[in-house]
Amino acid sequence: MAQDPPPLRSYGRLKTRQLKPRQAGLLASELPRLTFPLGSDPRLARPGAREVWLEIGFGGGEHLAEQAARHPEVLLIGAEPFVNGVASAVRHLHERSLGNVRLHQGDARELLAQLPDAALARAFVLFPDPWPKLRHHKRRLIQPAFIADLARVLQPGGRLRFATDWRDYAAWTLERLLKAPAFEWSAEGVGDWREPPADHVTTRYEEKRLGDSAPIFLDFLRTAR
Repeated sequence: MAQDPPPLRSYGRLKTRQLKPRQAGLLASELPRLTFPLGSDPRLARPGAREVWLEIGFGGGEHLAEQAARHPEVLLIGAEPFVNGVASAVRHLHERSLGNVRLHQGDARELLAQLPDAALARAFVLFPDPWPKLRHHKRRLIQPAFIADLARVLQPGGRLRFATDWRDYAAWTLERLLKAPAFEWSAEGVGDWREPPADHVTTRYEEKRLGDSAPIFLDFLRTAR
């Protein structure tokens, strides 16, 4: 039986500059311990964790590490294919002695496909590759299949946060999430998407303002449907 082709890659390059010796050393020594085993129950990765949160595409790991520091009772899982970003995250976790984070170096969709139903209380998709050219929109992470996977792994009452600094990607995402019965947009006024949420962590990447607008924040609630 022929297998379905893998989804189109939703991210760009996997590595840029050569890792510094200290980064490479930390990556080699720490990543095996921090790696989340695909197919396992996340609750077993840190027994006693109150909740499990997932950050998809954590970049340099600043947001991931800060959320972990603020919420030691939560297990955070981060997925990122970019080698330099993973190395940066490992450094942040090591320097801050954070033990409540596990990492997946690779496509987040691989991880989502193997998580148990209703395993997550929160998910973050912050400033994903916008693929702004029309012919590349099919590579955007926010697609119906991805939304369905998020709906499956988020527990009822769970929360999804999407952020972008590209107007078109914000509109694209809002249109698709509003069509998904499992999600409800929680905004009540313009400030809810124009202003960073109270618990948001601003990163150096976000401050670069590489898109065509100020950051737009879209928070969704996983309904019981």
